[in-house]
Amino acid sequence: MELSEAKNKIENIQKAIDGFRGSLDLDALNEEIHINEHKMAEPGFWDDQNTAKKLIAETNQMKQKYDRFHNLAAAAEDLTVNLALLEEENDPDLMAEFETNLAQVEKHLADYRLSLLLSGKYDHNNAIVEIHPGAGGTESQDWGAMLFRMYTRWAEQHHFKLEVLNYQAGDVAGIDTVTFMVIGENAYGLLQSEKGVHRLVRISPFDSAGRRHTSFASVDVMPELDDSVTVDINPADLRIDYFRASGAGGQHVNKTSSAVRITHEPTGIVVSSQAQRSQLQNRETAMNMLKSKLYEREEEKKAEQKAKIEGEQKDIGWGSQIRSYVFHPYTMVKDHRTNYETGNGQAVMDGDLDPFINAFLQWKLSQKNPD
Repeated sequence: MELSEAKNKIENIQKAIDGFRGSLDLDALNEEIHINEHKMAEPGFWDDQNTAKKLIAETNQMKQKYDRFHNLAAAAEDLTVNLALLEEENDPDLMAEFETNLAQVEKHLADYRLSLLLSGKYDHNNAIVEIHPGAGGTESQDWGAMLFRMYTRWAEQHHFKLEVLNYQAGDVAGIDTVTFMVIGENAYGLLQSEKGVHRLVRISPFDSAGRRHTSFASVDVMPELDDSVTVDINPADLRIDYFRASGAGGQHVNKTSSAVRITHEPTGIVVSSQAQRSQLQNRETAMNMLKSKLYEREEEKKAEQKAKIEGEQKDIGWGSQIRSYVFHPYTMVKDHRTNYETGNGQAVMDGDLDPFINAFLQWKLSQKNPD
């Protein structure tokens, strides 16, 4: 790397850091951390455990934002010092170390920029994801399985844990439905971009005539909610059914009816869990899923009402088509909200979703703060 190129990169990093410093009121953030820590030290802090846990989580998030900024700023200063040394002495070993450190700082900068975009109430939570193939039988069910594989690969690449909560195989291939949880920091904030209808155009492997088919699958994404969030659920509104669990491809078939399906009759929402070994555990998991769905439904109603009041003419619902995956007669994956697209469809199906996620978060921010 030429020193002039390295200098330009450091200048760009410093501009970004100065921009963060201007938008973040670090003194106020630090003061708020100290206020919360004082509250945590007060007698009786744990009398209300839900409130206590919520305050601790909020404080930890603020500390992380504060510490990560200062660590990033310190690392950028170190790069400036090392660059000055390199300008005085051409040392290959020092240059190799400098290039490694520069690449790390650039990655930390990108990660920090992304973390600032994830400022929603539940962006830091785990994500519950459901995939439902649309009409079209085997073709759509296979498309649902392809999406499930795509999200599995993405989770693996980010070192997130993926836990299947409910899996119903298709009659011939693919899935009838699948619900899974992605466990990791910012899982919901990142995967919220995937909520909506995904459209596939390809030559069907199930069509002996080799014709082109269009398939649809809906993806729903919800945050996993903790005990600090209260959702009023009347037990009289629930119908609970028990059935035998079976995993992907018939694996892990229980001999007892341990799987649980809960129907919330006023809304028609249905949730199922078969991941756990006992009825009690599956019922608890299903109730948590129902809680997330009912909470999400209420938030969407509020968003729709707000849009009506503000005169916005746009679809707030999750049922609209968000992304197209075309594999014939050309290859292209395009997001219809952000207009981000790529010709490398195979990479996307192998889990390369980050460009779409980043574009969505930037687009979402622009919707909140229009020019």
